[in-house]
Amino acid sequence: MSTPSVARGPYRNGIRRREQIVAKASEVFGELGYVGGSLRTIAERVGVTPASLLQHFGSKEGLLEAVLEDWSEQTGAQYLGTDLHGLAAFEAFRELMAFHLEHRGLLELFLTMAAEATNVAHPARRFIQQRYASGLARQAHALSEARDTGEVGPLTDEQIGAEASMFYAVLDGLELQWLLDSRVDLVGLFDRYLDSAIARWRIGLPE
Repeated sequence: MSTPSVARGPYRNGIRRREQIVAKASEVFGELGYVGGSLRTIAERVGVTPASLLQHFGSKEGLLEAVLEDWSEQTGAQYLGTDLHGLAAFEAFRELMAFHLEHRGLLELFLTMAAEATNVAHPARRFIQQRYASGLARQAHALSEARDTGEVGPLTDEQIGAEASMFYAVLDGLELQWLLDSRVDLVGLFDRYLDSAIARWRIGLPE
C-alpha cells in the first residue's frame, strides 16, 4: 500500500519561501498599497532579491493574486462559510471583528486594496468587486432566510437588499475608524450595531 508523499528538500524549502514572501508582501501592500509597495521593498523584508520574487510568482500582479488568495483563506473560510443560514450569517461577524483585533495587517491589506481598486486599471479591482458582490448576495440571502423562517419580521426584498448594503457600510466604516484610532472599540460598537439591527428586523421595517 502506498503512503502519502511528504514534501522535502528543495520543494519544501520552496513552499516555505513562498509563504514568507506572501506574508511580507501582505504587510507591504497593507502599509504602502499595491502601487507604493515595490518588489524591492518586499524582497528586502524577505531577505531575497526582486528577481527571486519574480521566479516564484512571475510578476508583481502574480504576487498580488497570491496575497489576495491567502487573505481569502485566512478570513473568509473560517468566518464567512456558506453553511451559515439566517441570522447566524450575521452573528458570525462578531467573531470576525475579534479576529481583526489580532490580525490588524489582514484588515489593513483589504481596506487598502479596496480603496485603490476604485481605479478601473487596478489589478485587484475584479477581486474586490467580486468580494463585495458575493458578500452582499450572501447577507441578503441570509436575511431572506431569516424572514422566511420567522426569525425576523416581514421584510420586503427591497428592504433586505438595503439592509445588506448598510451592513457592509457599517462594517467598513467601523473597521476604518479602528485602523485610524486603535482606541475605537471595534468589537463593542459592532455588537451594539448588530443588536440594534436585529431588533429592528424582528419588529419589521415600515414600508
